[in-house]
Amino acid sequence: MATINNQYKSRTMKKKELTFEEALDLVNPITPVEQEPEVVGNIYQKLWRAKQEIGKVVKGNDNPFFKSRYADLNTILEAVEPSLFKHGLIVLQPCLDNIVETRIVDCESGDMVQSSLVLPEITDPQKRIAAVTYFRRATLQSLLSLQAIDDDGNTATEAIKTQKPSITDERLKGAITSILSGNYSVDQLKGQFQLTQAQLNYLNSEI
Repeated sequence: MATINNQYKSRTMKKKELTFEEALDLVNPITPVEQEPEVVGNIYQKLWRAKQEIGKVVKGNDNPFFKSRYADLNTILEAVEPSLFKHGLIVLQPCLDNIVETRIVDCESGDMVQSSLVLPEITDPQKRIAAVTYFRRATLQSLLSLQAIDDDGNTATEAIKTQKPSITDERLKGAITSILSGNYSVDQLKGQFQLTQAQLNYLNSEI
């Protein structure tokens, strides 16, 4: 019996001693974290991925986007911006020098794609705002190749159709000369051209 006990003690004494690091691992085991591979790409690759997601949202039953006769600007932005933001893209829509631009910018690289339309000459503020909103929607749809049926452009289209052209000061002076000579009338002038307030004041002072 003593021999057996001595052999057991001998085996337990020969047990390997743990290093500090090994003991620490036993107390706080480190679980390896599996990291997802980082997805990189240029702006066109990011747009391609975003476009795939936008397409799924458009066709889904939970989102009425494009299921009605048309989608207004806010509806389109709400549908496309989450997917664009997810891939580091942002939509900017400045109006510069009578040109409405839609830009999709890669926030990481600064690269961008853009679409633009030139505004017609519109002096009425409400009609001009309607045209700007319509052009913002149109350029965004064009840039992302979104499918939509257009029926909300009536206000902007009507504004473009009914808006009279402007007249230069030189032509105005010539028109006033014709009016004074009896070959032209004030009503014809106002019916054909959109006069500014300064031009109206000048006309009234000369007639």
